[in-house]
Amino acid sequence: MQSSLRLAIPSKGALDSDTRAFLAASGLKVSRPNERQYVGSIPSVPHISVLFQRAPDIFTKVREGSADLGITGYDVVREMGVDHDDVITIRERLGYGKCQLVLAVPDSWLDVNSIEDLADLTLSFKEKGRELRIATKYPNLTRQWLYQKRVIYFSLVEAHGAMEAAPSMGYADAIADVTSTGTTLRENRLKPISGGTMLDSQACLIGNKRLLARDPEKLNTTKLMLELIEAQMEAKKYISISANVQGNSDDEVGKSLMQNQELAGVAGLRGPTVSKVYSGSGENNWYAVTIVVEEKRLMDAVKHLRNAGGQDITVFSPKYVFREKSQNYLEFLEKLDLDGKFEEIARA
Repeated sequence: MQSSLRLAIPSKGALDSDTRAFLAASGLKVSRPNERQYVGSIPSVPHISVLFQRAPDIFTKVREGSADLGITGYDVVREMGVDHDDVITIRERLGYGKCQLVLAVPDSWLDVNSIEDLADLTLSFKEKGRELRIATKYPNLTRQWLYQKRVIYFSLVEAHGAMEAAPSMGYADAIADVTSTGTTLRENRLKPISGGTMLDSQACLIGNKRLLARDPEKLNTTKLMLELIEAQMEAKKYISISANVQGNSDDEVGKSLMQNQELAGVAGLRGPTVSKVYSGSGENNWYAVTIVVEEKRLMDAVKHLRNAGGQDITVFSPKYVFREKSQNYLEFLEKLDLDGKFEEIARA
C-alpha cells in the first residue's frame, strides 16, 4: 500500500481561498466536505491527504513531521526558519498572497520619514533614558534587519492580532508588520518609512527534508505536484497563436516565417508548426500555422503573421507548458542531499 503524502494548507482567510484556487488551476483541486473538517483530499491524486491548519502553524507542522509538505507565507518561513535544517523551501514564489513586511510609525511623527530618521530618533530616545518600542510578531526578522541597518537602541514588544493599534494604545511606539495595500496602516494613522521594507513575501511551498528523502513514494507524489505547479505557472507566460497562410508548400511557409532574424521570439519556442489545410473550396494552397510566444509579444507576433499573409488569426492560452525536465524538481532533489543518489532519482 502506497504511503500517503500529507500536505498542510491554510484553513481560513484569503490565503485559504487563494491556495485552493491555485491548486485547482494546477489540476490539484482540493475536496473539503465541510468547513468543520480539517482533513481533505485531492481526488485526482489519491495518495495526498490535505490538512487544514492556521497559516502561522504550518511551518511548525512541517518541522515536527506531522506534515510532509506545506503551503504558507514566506514571511512565516523566514521568521521561524532560523536553525531548522529539516525544513526546506521547495518553491519560494507561488505567485499569490503577496505582501511586504514593513516598519511603520505614527503619521504625527512629521520628522521621521526614513530609516535614517528612525536611527536618529533612537539615539535621541537613548539620551532621554528610553528605547524605541516596536510591536511585532516577527521578532527575529525585525531584530536582524535593524541590526543590519545599524539601529541598536530599541526593544521589541511581541504582539499578535491588530497591532496597528499598539502606538495609539501606548504599549509601543512603532510597528513591524505585513501589509499588502497599506490601507489598514493609513486607517490607523500609521505610515511606512522610506527604506523600511524588510521583506517581500508571498505564498510558498515548504517540505520536511528528512521525511521526503527517505520515502520514494512520497518523492514521486511530490514530483507529480511540482511538475503540475511548474507547468501551470509557466503557461501563464505564453499564448498560442494560429493563423491560415497561403503558400506553395509547408516548407516555403515555414521558411518565410523564420527568415527574419529580427523577429526572434515571435516565431514560436522552437519555430512554427505548419500543416496542410484541406478546404472544401478547391483552394489547396492554405496552411495552418501555430506558434507559441510570450504573451508580451502578442502584437509583434500578430504583425509577423500578417506580414507573411496570415489570416483568421486566433489566440489561445495554454493551461500547461511542460519543459524537458522539471527545474523545480531537480532543485528540490539537490536540497534533499540524497547521499549520491541524486542522478539516479532524477533520471527516474
